[in-house]
This record gives sequence, C-alpha cells and structure tokens, in this order.
Amino acid sequence: MNDLGTPVLDNHIHLDRENQGIEAVKDFHRVGGTHLLLVNKPSWHLDVEAETGEDFRAVFEETIALAEEATEILRGRAWPVLGVHPGLVTRLTDERGFEPHEARDLMQAGLSVATEYVRDGRALALKSGRPHYDVTDAVWEASNDVLRHGLDLAADCDCALQLHTETTQDLSDVAEWAAERDVPRERVVKHYATGRLVGGTPSVMSEKEYIEVAIEEDEPFLMETDFVDDADRPGAVLGPKTVPRRVQWLLDDGHEDAVTVAHVETPEHVYGIDTVGTLGS
Repeated sequence: MNDLGTPVLDNHIHLDRENQGIEAVKDFHRVGGTHLLLVNKPSWHLDVEAETGEDFRAVFEETIALAEEATEILRGRAWPVLGVHPGLVTRLTDERGFEPHEARDLMQAGLSVATEYVRDGRALALKSGRPHYDVTDAVWEASNDVLRHGLDLAADCDCALQLHTETTQDLSDVAEWAAERDVPRERVVKHYATGRLVGGTPSVMSEKEYIEVAIEEDEPFLMETDFVDDADRPGAVLGPKTVPRRVQWLLDDGHEDAVTVAHVETPEHVYGIDTVGTLGS
C-alpha cells in the first residue's frame, strides 16, 4: 500500500458488485487512496424501474452496504451520497410514458426517501441535478423543480447537495435558489467540473489540465473520477487509481497546499468531515 502522507478523497465514484465492485476500492487503496464518497448508481442500472419513492430504497441500501464494505478496506472510510440521477426524467418521459410533472413527482419522492438516510446518519449528502443534454422546456422546468426540491431537502437536513448538470462554469441560478433556502454556496457541489465554477464548489474531474485550472483559480475544490464501474465501459470515466496518482503528481510538483485544499479543507467545509481524523494506521 502506497502511503502518500495525506488523506486522498475521491469525491464522486460509483461501485457495482456485479462488476469491479470492491476490487476497485482495493485498487484505490493500494495506490494511496484513503476516502471515498460513494454515489448510488442510476436506479435503472440496478434494474430498479421505480413507481414510487419507496422503490428507490433498494438502490440506497445497496450503496450503503457497499460503502460499509469499502470502509473495511480503506485507511480512512467511505461515505454514501444518495439521490436520483437527473437522467431518469428522460427515461420516464421517453420510454415509460410519464408526463413531465409525473416524472418530477416521482423523482422528488425518491429524493425525499434519500433524505431519511442523511437524517439518521447513514448517508452524508444528497445528489440531484438536471439533464446535461437538450430536453423540452417542460422537461427542463420539471428537472429544475426536482433540483430545487433537492435544495429544500439539503436545507432541511443541513447537508451538501451534489449536482449533475449541463456542462457549465456558471451555476449562478442554482446559487440564487440555494441562497433563498439558506443553503451555503459551498455546499452546492458541481460534479464533473472542469476546474472553474461560479455558484458552488467544483468537484474537478481529475484530468491534469482541469486540476491546473483549479489551482490557478485559488478557490476551494474537490477531486473526483466519476468511475462508473460498468463492464461495457472499463475504466470510464476515469479509473479508481486516478485521484491518488494525481495527488502524487501534485506532491511531486510542489503543490502540497492544493492537496490540502482538495482533500482536507474543502471536504470539511462542504461536508463537515474530518479526513485527517478518520485516517487509521
């Protein structure tokens, strides 16, 4: 096991026990990774075609179980992040005949169930968002209603909200909605960010060029792989070893301060977690 002398957090990773599963955690651990934020896979990837909010519970329970198994391996620990993938809206409207408002209601109900796990301490944060592809105005508005519901829930349970959104460096509209609900801006986390972001905290895809942009911005940031653990897309989006290897690269280049920002300070400010204090031997 490679000890990099620092906590190393992948802020957004998926696991599937039918694919690499815990083997991916072992790979992450061997190259120096210590902490994971494990985000549930899209519900339909686990063959859950939800009809009610309660139907998402099986997806959430599986994610929690995987996080517990991952924690047994890591020097640090894994925390679950639970929610409803925004791409579900298209699956519901285009493939299952839902009206946009019906899709909205179902997705909001799933988010409400996810919040139960945050309240009882079994999950750390919520995940929501809106499509990253073109949709009709009705679907876009329904998706924004779901996102705003996620912010309502984040305010209610005092937690962060990870967002899957369109490719953008400006989430000012979401920041305004967060402010209306007294959700601190830093707790709005844009997953799959490219290093620069107005309106929240960027969770930067761990490509070197994006990390370099984040360092130049001199603002709080996180690092992620969005590893999808899909047998049809091995290594996508980035493999589980990527974040530790990027941390090694940063340390070799003298960017110890950036490593501390991404893996100690920002996780504490955003999620209230102590990545140093949760390190074992």
